[in-house]
Amino acid sequence: MEILITGANGQLGTELRHLLDERNVGYTSAGSKELDITDATAVNEFFAANEPKIVYHCAAYTAVDAAEEEPGKTLDEKVNVDGTINIAKAAESVGATLVYISTDYVFDGTRSELYSVDDTPNPRNEYGRTKYEGELAVQKYVSKYYIIRTSWVFGEYGKNFVYTMLNLAKTHDYLTVVNDQIGRPTWTRTLAEFMTHVVDKHSDYGVYQLSNDDSCSWYEFAKEILKDTNVEIAPVTSEEYPQKAYRPRHSIMDLSKAKATGFEIISWQEALEKFKKKI
Repeated sequence: MEILITGANGQLGTELRHLLDERNVGYTSAGSKELDITDATAVNEFFAANEPKIVYHCAAYTAVDAAEEEPGKTLDEKVNVDGTINIAKAAESVGATLVYISTDYVFDGTRSELYSVDDTPNPRNEYGRTKYEGELAVQKYVSKYYIIRTSWVFGEYGKNFVYTMLNLAKTHDYLTVVNDQIGRPTWTRTLAEFMTHVVDKHSDYGVYQLSNDDSCSWYEFAKEILKDTNVEIAPVTSEEYPQKAYRPRHSIMDLSKAKATGFEIISWQEALEKFKKKI
């Protein structure tokens, strides 16, 4: 086996499978039924039998608010921490290169400058904490790795903010959206292309940050999503829209290291238009 995709039926894993299919690149995909990443024995046996050379670790628990309390909190820990430790150790045992997806939520979002790959994480919610613990596990156990932090992910194959807005627009003439959280949207297609780019181009191992270019608030993102509708959208503050999990107010990540690999990053507006033409 050359390539293994974990979490192959999730939003990102499905996008990656379709990308590799378009390129006629062979791979083995494993969803949770085929490979329970929280079971160390099962993971070790799977890797020993198949000996993948490249592992795209897309499996993750991503329910940010549910992770703040049980039962989500325990599941978040098992999948994002224990599961990643199992995958990291198994990848190293067969000499595989591991690509691990992390998040802008490893940062607290309290600064106004861009977050570089070298800035010290300070997660303020459970999801950010467990993804950061996953980063540490990858760095501890794996020799050949790419950690790719991303943010505000949307794509064709899963639940996300774009689909939520489009569905709400079918039944609402007026919506309110938070306008004091600033970040960078990321199309899963762009992220999948970058994951394969660093592997195929043999970029230096280490931590990268990848989203679509330019930044916006959730309100500005919603305005762009629904610009062709008659829905009125009003900005509100985070205090007016309380959520269980803490959200960084300013989590714009520096993309210069990703760009330095030669990867061309389109703007989130262009990515959104391309995405909307596909659905």
